[in-house]
Amino acid sequence: MQGGRIRGWRKLARATWRAPIDPQFVGELDVDAGALVEYMRAERERTGERITMTHLIGKALAYALAAVPAANVRIARGRVIPRDSVDVFFIVSYSNGTELTGVKIAETERKPAAAIARELADHVAGIERGDDTQLGRGKQMMSALPVPMLRVVLRLAGWLTSDLHLDLKKLGMPRDAFGSAMVTSVGMWGVSRAISPLAPYYKVPVLLLVGAVADRPVAQDGAVVVRPLLTLTATFDHRYLDGSHAAQLAAAMRAFCADPGRYDS
Repeated sequence: MQGGRIRGWRKLARATWRAPIDPQFVGELDVDAGALVEYMRAERERTGERITMTHLIGKALAYALAAVPAANVRIARGRVIPRDSVDVFFIVSYSNGTELTGVKIAETERKPAAAIARELADHVAGIERGDDTQLGRGKQMMSALPVPMLRVVLRLAGWLTSDLHLDLKKLGMPRDAFGSAMVTSVGMWGVSRAISPLAPYYKVPVLLLVGAVADRPVAQDGAVVVRPLLTLTATFDHRYLDGSHAAQLAAAMRAFCADPGRYDS
């Protein structure tokens, strides 16, 4: 390759973008959802709770983080600090799907999917009534701030509540507001695959996005068969995790999805 001046599209690219500093990397996992769908239907009938695929995958992620404790950590002041429990933050919609908010379910690894569904439903009902007990006051304060100031406040809130581990819930900024990891979904809109970004103030190692279950052809025992497949897309923070951690989490997730009744307790 010959040297020389940067020209053409390379010059344009250099003028357009700065050097990359974003620590995010993404991974994708296709799982056979047959056992999940059957278990979800059976648990709905048994418990009367409106269990969804998002609830089950949130529990699966909690199980995986408990099985890979090196991933269930926070980073503060140059130290890796293990978490005492697995708390999963579920991003949920409300107001007829026009608004987004989130709810942290504490000790998710110890709760069955039915209990997770019930707790989330109770929180969302409270939010619909104007009673957001976790983040309501913080959202009210931040909605009044101009964007430049909001940008500073969001990063400051993340530093205070995660790095310094302060509980400022009276100001609407609870300690570790986003927990161990986050789960969101596009499956309810029929979207099979998407990627969701990590914001700097989340302070979590992984954000998992749940797609729609769809019938797709797969190879099984040397033959092509049609199976219900579910695509899970994870966005990782490389400061917390590397490919080895991601592979271990994926293995634990596969185990849960293959036999949810065994692990959902």
